[in-house]
Amino acid sequence: MDIETKIWKINPSAVADYSRQIDEAVRLLEKGEVVAFPTETVYGLSADATCEQAVDKIFRAKGRPADNPLIVHVAEYEQIGMLVTSIPGMARKLIDRFMPGPLTLVLKSNGTAAKNVTAGLDTVAVRMPDHPVAIEVLKASSVPLAAPSANRSGRPSPTDADHVYQDLHGRIGGIIDGGPTGVGLESTVVDCTGEIPVILRPGGITREQIEQVTGEVMVDPALADQKDQPKSPGMKYTHYAPESPLWLIDGDDSFFLDQLENLEQEGSRVGVIASSELATQLLDKRVISCGSRDDLKEIAVHLYKALREFKKSDVDVILCESFPEHGVGEAIMNRLEKAAVKKINQF
Repeated sequence: MDIETKIWKINPSAVADYSRQIDEAVRLLEKGEVVAFPTETVYGLSADATCEQAVDKIFRAKGRPADNPLIVHVAEYEQIGMLVTSIPGMARKLIDRFMPGPLTLVLKSNGTAAKNVTAGLDTVAVRMPDHPVAIEVLKASSVPLAAPSANRSGRPSPTDADHVYQDLHGRIGGIIDGGPTGVGLESTVVDCTGEIPVILRPGGITREQIEQVTGEVMVDPALADQKDQPKSPGMKYTHYAPESPLWLIDGDDSFFLDQLENLEQEGSRVGVIASSELATQLLDKRVISCGSRDDLKEIAVHLYKALREFKKSDVDVILCESFPEHGVGEAIMNRLEKAAVKKINQF
């Protein structure tokens, strides 16, 4: 696969000045091509959600199995109703509170979305991104857009247009460069087809925030089981993996330092992904700081970039600090546990 990949640079704060570039990108989408664009979470790889042939190009570009459903992106509330049989009351509450934003709702599909978007399920995942460039692309497009993360399957999701270029240049029709994304982790996915909302994937909206709106919330046990057909992106297969093996260390700083020393004594070249608090103890090491462990939102913003930073030629193994599993920390640890080949617990 080697096609011309057009690149458009757009300033998100002055998106109205770039109508020509957006129109060019939308014309490619209308021809059934695939275009990457920024959202507030990560960069998405978009195609016409109603056209199986266009959506198939997403799977081929990513090298992703087609049994994993895709999220459909819309610009306006009314467009959600065009894709689903109904919008339950709890879903309306979540839409009113969190959309546009990093929340995806799984609802009963009315068949408008292509079968390879829904992976043959009777549900469809829908979200409204909170990013000026994404919204303008969606408004200019005559159709809703399926848009998983714009990376090769298994790689860390892209939070910058350069990450998209590294993975997909020559494989897709275009990349809209709108600068770095804000949240850094994908949207939270909530199944609203039952009596109680079920979190299928933790993300930018926390469980605690959802509970404030809907009361009781469940977490799908399938998050820990990769055998069944997934109802949401990110529930199956290896995800978010860096080039070198990632070891997740769950313990205090002294325990982490012991693991690092043991590996170095064995002759391993070790890279470290850590909080700024731990990084200050490793000034002579190959270390990337993601921010303070007291600010998990900052950790989330920098996590995927850090996972992409170390190359095979630099290190043999990457040690990563574990983080508290509350708030957005639940999503951070979900991604790290999927990326890791090994987890070492102190207790």
